[in-house]
Amino acid sequence: MPKLDLTAVPLKTGSIYPAPFAAMMAGRSSLRLGQAGGLTQFGVNLVILEPGARSSLRHWHQMEDEFVMVLEGELMLVQDAGETPMRPGDCAAFPAGDTDGHCFINRTDTVGRFLVIGSKAPREVAT
Repeated sequence: MPKLDLTAVPLKTGSIYPAPFAAMMAGRSSLRLGQAGGLTQFGVNLVILEPGARSSLRHWHQMEDEFVMVLEGELMLVQDAGETPMRPGDCAAFPAGDTDGHCFINRTDTVGRFLVIGSKAPREVAT
């Protein structure tokens, strides 16, 4: 089963955040590709951001590394230093323990897609 049929992977919508923060994630959905492929050591998600949507609240991971590659559209990476445009092929790496929280926002009128790869620490805390 190495090749995944993306049409068979359930589309996850909604948010893990409580109200009122959950409403801020409207327009965000994802495909849990790593889970669909049976991976247990790291996660791989295809995140889809509709125009105006954001990936998450700004956050950082205490125990997990995270890597992002933009596949489609133009997204803004938001961090302490400001906003960085991210286009197809652009990558960003967030080492575990780096307290500069991040999120992605789609400020365009087209859909944006990015791949997220991250370790799965048993005792992870995202702040």
